[in-house]
Amino acid sequence: MRTAFKVRAYPDAQQAAVLNRTFGCVRLVWNRTLAWRHARWYGEHLSTNVPQANAYLTDLKRDSELAFLREVSSVPLQQVSRIQQKAFVNFFAGRARYPRFKSRTGRQSAEYTRSAFRWRDGQLHLAKMETPLRFVWSWPNIDPASIDPSTVTVSRDPDGRWYVSLAVDTAEPQALPGIGTVVGVDLGITDFAVTSDGEKIPNPRHLARKAANLARYQRRMARCQRGSNNRAKAKAKVARAHRKVSAARTDFLHRVSTRLVRDNDVIVVEDLAVANMVRNRKLAKAISDCGWGTFRRMLEYKTARHGRNLIVINRWYPSSKTCSVCGHLLAKLNLSTRTWQCPSCRTLHDRDVNAAKNILAAGLAVTACGGDVRHPEPARMQSPVKQEPQPVRVGIPRL
Repeated sequence: MRTAFKVRAYPDAQQAAVLNRTFGCVRLVWNRTLAWRHARWYGEHLSTNVPQANAYLTDLKRDSELAFLREVSSVPLQQVSRIQQKAFVNFFAGRARYPRFKSRTGRQSAEYTRSAFRWRDGQLHLAKMETPLRFVWSWPNIDPASIDPSTVTVSRDPDGRWYVSLAVDTAEPQALPGIGTVVGVDLGITDFAVTSDGEKIPNPRHLARKAANLARYQRRMARCQRGSNNRAKAKAKVARAHRKVSAARTDFLHRVSTRLVRDNDVIVVEDLAVANMVRNRKLAKAISDCGWGTFRRMLEYKTARHGRNLIVINRWYPSSKTCSVCGHLLAKLNLSTRTWQCPSCRTLHDRDVNAAKNILAAGLAVTACGGDVRHPEPARMQSPVKQEPQPVRVGIPRL
């Protein structure tokens, strides 16, 4: 199993200069190669593979105006062709959007393979550097000298922080012991998650809580002259504020997903079309602040790693409008209606708790029908929840 350890790095002035020069060369090669591939496809209708991209990189190095490309390590430049090829494969498979050009103001990174770094006694020696790169190890139970990384990725965030990601091949973790509990989870905005047991996990709203600080930092940056040092400092403050929001959101999602995986054998969620939901101009900001897509990906790899089951039901299943007691289906249910009473059995429902109970019931029906309990590619796979022999007629109880 491939595992990545991301640590905070602290390069000295000389190492920072080498890395910044490497980042610039990687960015130039990426943009030149992407433009060349784009022109080949739309101009000559020719596809490009990795050997052809490497040959184009060789031609770039022969150019007298780009002689500085030979001053940095050649491995990060060669990795650009492989990373870009993988990006195009993901794009044509529908898993990612079209590769974009890199900007000097965004996140910078460079990937090193074994031929460009040396890992000895827990110290990292990169190519073109005389001294080891200093970093802080954050896993006290793991000895850094005992791991053998296959690739090393050095990155710098827009706020100026440096990171090192170590890709390591580790043994498969042991599956967690069975507990015998199942849970359905309904995701929302007011409450981030509501379980079929009635538990409501409040939405921390990290971006909304920091909105005032972000607005103040952005106003300060807008008043600064473009290209000045003060504007660079103000921009770094804006980036730090965004980084704090992102880190707090990621920590919250990790805690919730880990607890759900640890306490339940089967987790049932709904296949939400987040990309379509953020088109709502009134709710786009709140939906993006929740991080539903990241939460779904965390559940997928954590359940697979620890021997749990994740069931994803169809996004069109009327979980909120269906009575979880008798199965009565409402004709219409407004989003502002948080509680409703079933006209058939007179049961008073909390909208989110009722939806979570229906999601759990639909997930168990999927398992009974023999459907797939993990959907690694949700965009192209439909849940077998449609196999349920249940009528979907308004006003008729579901038997």
